[in-house]
Amino acid sequence: MENSKLNRINELARIAKERELTAEELAERDVLRKEYIAEWRRGAEQVLENTYIIGPDGKKRKLQKRANGRK
Repeated sequence: MENSKLNRINELARIAKERELTAEELAERDVLRKEYIAEWRRGAEQVLENTYIIGPDGKKRKLQKRANGRK
């Protein structure tokens, strides 16, 4: 995520501590938060896709997805 967007999220958090956010600011904050969470999840998935487990026999194996689609 771009630093400018992270800075804006932080700025809106500071403003929210001082006063109530306007409807436009709330909407902007929600969009930025959703974008941040989606990007974080993509990064976490990439890490898990490149993670290997070394078994007691010394063999490496990839993590398998769970039946419900989660890792």
